[in-house]
Amino acid sequence: MAEENRNVIELSHLTKKYGAKTAVDDLNLTIRKGEVFGLLGPNGAGKTTTILMLLGLTEPTGGSAQIEGMDCAHHPLEVKSMTGYLPDNVGFYADMTGRQNLRFTGRLNGLSGKELEEKIDRLIEQVGLTEAADRRVGTYSKGMRQRLGIADVLMKDPEIIIMDEPTLGIDPEGMRELLDMIRRLSTEDGRTLLISSHQLHQIQQVCDRVGIFVDGRLIACGTLEELEEHIRRDGAYLLELSVQPCDDRLLGMLYQQEGVEDIKKEGNTFLITAKNDIRAQITRFLGENGYTILHLHQRGGDLDEIYRRYFEKAGQHDERNDSGKKKKRIRNSENR
Repeated sequence: MAEENRNVIELSHLTKKYGAKTAVDDLNLTIRKGEVFGLLGPNGAGKTTTILMLLGLTEPTGGSAQIEGMDCAHHPLEVKSMTGYLPDNVGFYADMTGRQNLRFTGRLNGLSGKELEEKIDRLIEQVGLTEAADRRVGTYSKGMRQRLGIADVLMKDPEIIIMDEPTLGIDPEGMRELLDMIRRLSTEDGRTLLISSHQLHQIQQVCDRVGIFVDGRLIACGTLEELEEHIRRDGAYLLELSVQPCDDRLLGMLYQQEGVEDIKKEGNTFLITAKNDIRAQITRFLGENGYTILHLHQRGGDLDEIYRRYFEKAGQHDERNDSGKKKKRIRNSENR
């Protein structure tokens, strides 16, 4: 098998139960060398439990988790030696500087002297903390602490890095820098990254593939293009449309278009659910009837929409929308 296509993480029927509660349910997943894989799902979906089993910190109830062919439960020390872990809240000694914290980690990993100091300098520069390296970590922002966390993980030069909610609580600029760093760890260093998150927009910028995790089950897995295509094969086309004038006559005519199944309204935008891509016929229809198109967009190509659709297919409620207003279906009779 070619080196770049080699599987370095393999989960086979992985299951974890806590009494009557199944936290991870028959999980099958492979992650290739050099890949950035996003494990996406709401809090309580089983993402962290999966990570704990990969790190050998809890034993599975059934199935297996392997890293580089070694069982994570039976060879936890070997697995930890090649795996770096960045939790959602990185712990450092706040009264020590960034450099001192890295020196402490380096010594724990058997480094010393000139080799250690050179590696600290190199990693500090790599994560963009040169100017802050000799400041106390207690003065660092969340984004700076996450970057220091990456440097800390890299002290033992792991082949695989596992990150749990790495972008949580980071400002937009810090987010951009962190995501760029994550991407470079894969493309330039050839490391494999598994990122657990519920922040979809950020993760889709760096991941090669994503898996959608709900109630301990992996309900979808693939590239964004593959997930989008699968959703569309199920007839889940959703078209955003804003026009002028926006009148009752338009709504009735839209319902008469072939393939249209449902129409909702968000503000001044119609959300048209159809069995197929109807952009061409809608554009032609509006032009022939004197309407001006202000906005026309086919939803489905972004991860947030794909995520929402898979939740609906799985019969789940997307908790991220709890604060949104309840949408009401619009029919001809309601607008007469």
